[in-house]
Amino acid sequence: MAYVITQRCCNDASCVTECPVDCIRPTPDQPEFATAEMLYIDPDTCIDCGACVDACPVDAIFSEDDLLASLSRYRDINAAYFQRHPLESNFDPLSTPTRPPKSLGTLRVAIVGAGPAACYAADELLRRSDVEVEMFDRLPTPWGLVRAGVAPDHAGTKNVAEMFESAFRRDTLQYYLNVEVGEHIDHQELLDHHHAVIYAVGASSDRALEIPGEELPGSHSATEFVAWYNGHPDFAERTFDLSGERAVIVGNGNVALDVARVLTGDPDELAKTDIADHALDALRHSNIREVVILGRRGPLQAAYSSPEFLALTHRKGVDVIVDPADIELDPHSRALLDDPDVEPSLRLKYELAREYSTAGADLANKRIVFRYLTAPTAVHGTDAVTAIEFAHNELTEENGQLVATATDRTETVDTGLVLRAIGYRGEPIAGLPFDERRGTVPSEHGRVIDATEPVPGVYVSGWIKRGPRGVIGSNRVDAEETVEAVIADFMAGKLTAPTGDRAALRALLEQRQPELVDRKGWKTIDQAEKTAGKAAGRPRVKFTTRADLLKAAKG
Repeated sequence: MAYVITQRCCNDASCVTECPVDCIRPTPDQPEFATAEMLYIDPDTCIDCGACVDACPVDAIFSEDDLLASLSRYRDINAAYFQRHPLESNFDPLSTPTRPPKSLGTLRVAIVGAGPAACYAADELLRRSDVEVEMFDRLPTPWGLVRAGVAPDHAGTKNVAEMFESAFRRDTLQYYLNVEVGEHIDHQELLDHHHAVIYAVGASSDRALEIPGEELPGSHSATEFVAWYNGHPDFAERTFDLSGERAVIVGNGNVALDVARVLTGDPDELAKTDIADHALDALRHSNIREVVILGRRGPLQAAYSSPEFLALTHRKGVDVIVDPADIELDPHSRALLDDPDVEPSLRLKYELAREYSTAGADLANKRIVFRYLTAPTAVHGTDAVTAIEFAHNELTEENGQLVATATDRTETVDTGLVLRAIGYRGEPIAGLPFDERRGTVPSEHGRVIDATEPVPGVYVSGWIKRGPRGVIGSNRVDAEETVEAVIADFMAGKLTAPTGDRAALRALLEQRQPELVDRKGWKTIDQAEKTAGKAAGRPRVKFTTRADLLKAAKG
């Protein structure tokens, strides 16, 4: 018997260091870790000790004997990885992380943002040094995309927040929520009160299609829709037209699949989650029967991960539709698939598409329809969206790269709702350099770089550092690199000692933002939401307006 890693793997690699026989791959020091969809356990080496189960923050690891039918395929998925990557163990206990000597005193760090990247950075600082951390966020609640981005039917993924709660129990970390950097305190004032400032603000804007009609009512970013159904206070008042029978999502990454699941989900099942009440009510009255997902390239190049694609197999009352003609492979893709050394995850993507293309469909069911090799050219309508037009792409190889080029063959699909899910983009931060092309703050190993020189005391972590790629756990390794740079600079005497202490910072912020939410305020919100959820048989019932959140924070 062995343990098996399954769909909800968050890639934070907590399990890797706990395994006594070093049988979990890839590890953070391997090149393939950066692009891995998930981690895998070698069934031939696993000794069934269960150490990885206790370490996993999202409950993604199960004994193979305990796998549910919906997860049983992961036994083969884990094994297939090691057929492609035979386990070569050079197990060596990790070296002791660098810790500043006590003689240097307390390191004070401000972290701007309270999402996964910020929390992993804070956790690493707390473990490695005598430190005082202040965490700032403009919302009255922490956890960022864990709270407002993870789909409500992925409750296990949200469990990572419990790990952060446990790590942040001490007063060495203080919350300054409902505080906006740039409004209530500026960049220089943060530096005045800290040795270092880490910006972990994510990628808050979405990319546009830049096609005619995109601005019509009924055309939205998936970012807005996800924030709406997750109860983000900036989006609680938004409305989405669900009166038609078809919605179209442009882009086929994991966010697109999240949205498609919510739109086609059983409201009674969603009512058991932490979905926002206003969204649940709207979905109960929704007429959406079909969601069409448009992808720019073929099934091998689809942006969704194979675990998320596989998860669609086991949904009651929902058929996944793939046209066999849409998965005919170009010569380059065919050669790739025929290569015996092709990555198992890539092969699985195509196998799943082929299985969906041959499965039967029930006319009584809702449908998620995957269309590949498409390029939206226009959104049609006068006063609101009525249809979307797209060209059919063909794939060609240019200079060793696969390029999708639009043909003159077009198609129009009627719809009243278009959601674009084609990626995120970081926004400039006042006082910091910014790479407009990449949408990131230029950095080296987490140190912010202006021209060619590091900016003293200023660091980045997460998507604003590396761009919008990776899953929640990808931020852990990223944060470790940034924190290593902070500690190295502190020990080298490169950080300026703060002129203001914690008490001075608190006094300044209370004067400028009387409604700041601290640890006590957040715990009061958290408990109130969980209490309401317990009464309703749900994990929590969220407050979805800033006014209600601030009222709850005051008890």
